[in-house]
Amino acid sequence: MARSQLQKLGTYLRPHWPTAALGIFALLIVNIVGVWIPLLIRNGIDDLQVTFSFNRVLYYVMLVLLLATVMLFIRMASRILLFGVGRQVEFDLKQRIFTHLLTLDPAYFARNTAGELISRATSDVDNIRRLLGFAILSLANTVFAYALTVPVMLSINVRLTLVALAVYPLMLVLVQLFSQRLRTEQIEVQEQLSRLSDLIQEDMSGISLIKIYAQEQNEQRAFENLNQRLLNANLTLARTRNTLFPLLGGLASISLLVILATGAGAIADGLLTVGDFVALILYVERLVFPTALLGFTITAYQRGEVSIDRVEAILDAVPQIQTAPTALSLPVDQVKGRLEAHNLSYTYPGSNGPALNGVNFTLYPGETVAIVGPIGSGKSTLANALPRLLNIQPGQLFLDGQDITQIALADLRRAIAYVPQDSFLFSTSIQNNIRYGDPLSELPEVELAAKQAEIDQEILNFPQRYKTIVGERGITLSGGQRQRTALARALLVDAPILVLDDALSSVDNRTATAILQSLSEGTLQKTVIFISHQMSAAATADRILVMDQGHILQVGSHDQLMAQGGLYRSLWEQHQLASVLQ
Repeated sequence: MARSQLQKLGTYLRPHWPTAALGIFALLIVNIVGVWIPLLIRNGIDDLQVTFSFNRVLYYVMLVLLLATVMLFIRMASRILLFGVGRQVEFDLKQRIFTHLLTLDPAYFARNTAGELISRATSDVDNIRRLLGFAILSLANTVFAYALTVPVMLSINVRLTLVALAVYPLMLVLVQLFSQRLRTEQIEVQEQLSRLSDLIQEDMSGISLIKIYAQEQNEQRAFENLNQRLLNANLTLARTRNTLFPLLGGLASISLLVILATGAGAIADGLLTVGDFVALILYVERLVFPTALLGFTITAYQRGEVSIDRVEAILDAVPQIQTAPTALSLPVDQVKGRLEAHNLSYTYPGSNGPALNGVNFTLYPGETVAIVGPIGSGKSTLANALPRLLNIQPGQLFLDGQDITQIALADLRRAIAYVPQDSFLFSTSIQNNIRYGDPLSELPEVELAAKQAEIDQEILNFPQRYKTIVGERGITLSGGQRQRTALARALLVDAPILVLDDALSSVDNRTATAILQSLSEGTLQKTVIFISHQMSAAATADRILVMDQGHILQVGSHDQLMAQGGLYRSLWEQHQLASVLQ
């Protein structure tokens, strides 16, 4: 294992080193007792050859039984302690991963699939747990077994000990030969598991689409293909492991055969007592198990080594959008709601052209502004830029005269209630979804927000009303109901600025217009930015910004823009024609 990975393991263990040290100390006691018992048996055999009596036999039997019982309980304690450390590290890592994921910007999740991240936070963390539990226990036990047993064996008979241990260097050669192969195969297993997890996550999220297009058979074949690849990868790894482990165990057993073959001659020549011979056999047997277990330990190390890299890849990801060290605090009750853009430009990574190009505007407190334009004109990019969901450069966007990159991120996002195109709802009650931004809100506040979003009456028609569970992503609600529930969630937090990114696209024009009029009349100093393709709803705004290809082409009220002609009038005429054809 590389030095950097060992340092990471040390970092994981540092908070729990007292428990780990206690577990390792318990293993030391176990091995000391384990070495003592064969010496006691040797002394008993030699003693009984001279003076045999039932009382002496009973004495040695009871003493060995007592020591074995003590060793049993101490070994149990060592396993509880060391395996417990592994569980604690697993808990800590999952907390760290989840907390760190919450700090990363949306672009990171666009590059990394949910299935991949879930696999790393579960399967890979589980491998690290095994490394820090089983592998440390096994390695410490092996080190203590050799460190305590071999000197005692040498003190009994140097020649027989060296002959018995002669095959053990071959084990190190085997380990070296198989090490890289095991690591490569373990990487393949983890990657195939991630792909399978990703497919399951996508299919469960898109189950309705699969059924609409009758693609169950295709998805089943895709799953079978990935599942077969995972099976093949696991079988390849299993074949390698099942080749290595018997070889290690077999080499360890050869030393026992050597002792049996050569020990008899040593006894006949008077170089070895029967008690010494029995003790050597017991010591060799003591080394067989930890040596054979070395194969499992190596596998745990290989799994852990791969998994550490995969987990650290998440933890090493640096959030591109962070609160600047010199950022200012901006309490939400002091925000007026004036927004300015000065030559605002933004290009998505890997894109050939800018999504926003030299955008300039000023939005005043309490003003309702609609943003319209063709698909791909940069409207959603502008909406994402306002709460800094995109990594906007300094000096381009300002809130109440303050550069948004110099405002504490939490303060900025508390000042802007943003309803994106995707009206995501959690699998909980409607009440909890609406009060997500303020979990301590009481039911009357939730009902008021629902009324403002024109969803209250429909909720009251549900059997359990506000206690109704909406299912994953709000699947039990219609598209319009999901959007209005998401709008109610934004209205509940009562932020000075409200950004609606096509958030009423599934709502009919009459309801959308009523909602906008309610916002304009009832929110006083709230600045409302409404991005929509519903031209009749946009026409009610105080001002309208017309965007195309990342530029703002026109600014004005509905009447002013109709008088100007240009893109806005073209969009309005298309809307009117579509209304007639419907």
